[in-house]
Amino acid sequence: MGTTFRIVLYAPDKDAAKKASDAAFARVGELDGIMSDYKKDSELMLLCKTFATEVSAPVKVGDDLFFVLRKADELSKKSGGAFDVTVGPVVQLWRLARRTQQLPDPKEFATARDKVGYMKVKLDATKQTVQLLIPGMQLDLGGIAKGYAADEALKLLRDKFGIKQALVAAYGDIACGDPPPGEDGWKVDIAPIAKSQKPRPLKLANAAVSTSGDLEQFVEIGGVRYSHVLDPKTGLGLTGRRSVTVIAPNGTAADSMTKAVSVLPPEQALKLVEETPGAATYIVVLDKDEKPVATASKRFPKE
Repeated sequence: MGTTFRIVLYAPDKDAAKKASDAAFARVGELDGIMSDYKKDSELMLLCKTFATEVSAPVKVGDDLFFVLRKADELSKKSGGAFDVTVGPVVQLWRLARRTQQLPDPKEFATARDKVGYMKVKLDATKQTVQLLIPGMQLDLGGIAKGYAADEALKLLRDKFGIKQALVAAYGDIACGDPPPGEDGWKVDIAPIAKSQKPRPLKLANAAVSTSGDLEQFVEIGGVRYSHVLDPKTGLGLTGRRSVTVIAPNGTAADSMTKAVSVLPPEQALKLVEETPGAATYIVVLDKDEKPVATASKRFPKE
């Protein structure tokens, strides 16, 4: 999925730890083979290929892919399209822009944008099928699949090996089980985006946290800094320095909601979070003087 996964766990002995972690990494690898858009033969990319030139009959997909697409669709509707996995065509252009340091070609960009829109994906829960309603659409699960993979690795450790004290990290997406021995939570720091800031400490148990921003993944073109997080409605990378952290009951929700919260205006973002059971957010924006301005939702843990 274009990132590094890390697993921390507490087991009875070294052999048990290795057996469990190997199985958890294998599960992540399996999901990578299903949902990665970096692999041409992943289930996701084969699905998109079916609709490359024409709108064909709906395609039956596996349990994992359908679950993630259904969760993505639910959040797309709740966020009014601020989260949208159909941004694939635009994402491809921005990946090229980051390499070439040039903005996408206007004609190519317009063509790509015409293929974006969560309403152009038809899901049938009864038959577990997917249909893309415009030829050439490309789904990108980069904003939700890592969180789901972390959830599944944690679930496997718990259900198959009885290991409940574990943490699975996929770059900025972290899913936590029971806390380590003698602790009341896993210690996780939110990285600062300004020199004047200190890391924001968190303690989590049986929850997930995700942070999105332009701290490391961005491109600067013509004096404008564009984040790797795109606004699905404009197709453009977000501008203005910010860091968005979301805590949620699971990684799937935390991972995807950070993208929606990043895109939405502050009031709408906070409303979305408050209406989501068990969710909380912490938003830091740099003002014109490069000073951090922090906003926290009601449920976000106090320092």
